Amino acid sequence: MESCVGLALRKPRLDAEPGPEPDPDTRTHFRVCRFITETGVKLGMCSEPLATACTVYHRFFQCCSPRVFEPHLVAMAAIYLAGKVEEQHLRTRDIINVCHRYLNPGSDPLELDSRFWDLRDSIVQCELLLLRVLNFQVSFQHPHKALMNRHAWDRTPIAVTTWALLRDSYHGSLCHPPQHVAVAVLYLALQTLGVEVPGEGEREWWQGRGGEGVLSDDITKPAIDDIIVELIQIYNMDAKCT
Repeated sequence: MESCVGLALRKPRLDAEPGPEPDPDTRTHFRVCRFITETGVKLGMCSEPLATACTVYHRFFQCCSPRVFEPHLVAMAAIYLAGKVEEQHLRTRDIINVCHRYLNPGSDPLELDSRFWDLRDSIVQCELLLLRVLNFQVSFQHPHKALMNRHAWDRTPIAVTTWALLRDSYHGSLCHPPQHVAVAVLYLALQTLGVEVPGEGEREWWQGRGGEGVLSDDITKPAIDDIIVELIQIYNMDAKCT
């Protein structure tokens, strides 16, 4: 996260107040979402399944306490469930081995003994709990689709920065429409790289030109700034949780 936040915070008008120290639960959720992201990458998960896993995790703990349910077990179940929802199926054995290695660096894979099977059963049972708590509403719209559909820019610096910002946004819980988040992360990426994109008449660039390339017709500049402030607060959290 350091490279993007370092660039972003060089823009004073997009900076945010440091804010109060995060409470223990907030610290826990930040660290566990990092766990989801890093283990998901090692499992070869694509961007949208990773986003779904983080969203499931956040939604679950909006209703439940991390002092009642073990966050890393919930995270493992969220990864497993997200793979099914987004049709990138993952074997429970792979999830267990990668997560175990992450939490216990340098350790060998778990043997297929009672400890392994107990953990596998716990993940499966936790998956069912996630579905019940979320009322089986586990299909989400993510900002990724708006960006993928509108911009053929793979591997460009703007794309790399935008995807990094979008990935990092899931360390927190941004409660905004996905199209608005897409505009905000792209706006911040452009600002970070010093790129100016002109509008067309009274229309801003995210409103499209000639009826084409529309990301969002209803988001305002103050709303973009609010989302960016929330995103930078997530980066501030990174410094406090390391």
